[in-house]
Amino acid sequence: MKLHSTNTQQYQTVTAYDDQGVEFNLVRFEHSLLVLPESAPVVWDVANFEALSQEHFEQIANTNPDVVILGTGKKQKFIHPKLIAVLSAQHKGVECMDNQAACRTYNILMTEGRKVALALILEKA
Repeated sequence: MKLHSTNTQQYQTVTAYDDQGVEFNLVRFEHSLLVLPESAPVVWDVANFEALSQEHFEQIANTNPDVVILGTGKKQKFIHPKLIAVLSAQHKGVECMDNQAACRTYNILMTEGRKVALALILEKA
């Protein structure tokens, strides 16, 4: 699905997505990513939902987001609370949703000026 036809330079905006990947500012990615509005997307070393560990969420916590949107793949899955303990201790919310909903929600929160982190799991086919 194509979301935007213009390139935004100031913020990392989801401009398109499908089941295999996502575009930020018209640049396509097909691997798991950690994205914040004012930082370039970075590789997030997560092969699939089952591979998530506390270390992955510590990496997110180091970015100091207000809220975390976790894209769990093609289907919504819910994370065990012990994995996100570091974020819970900082009173940071974590919302789990499928990747398409995560991309849409990230764009909405980002345009509201929220410091939102998008942690997106893109599994290799």
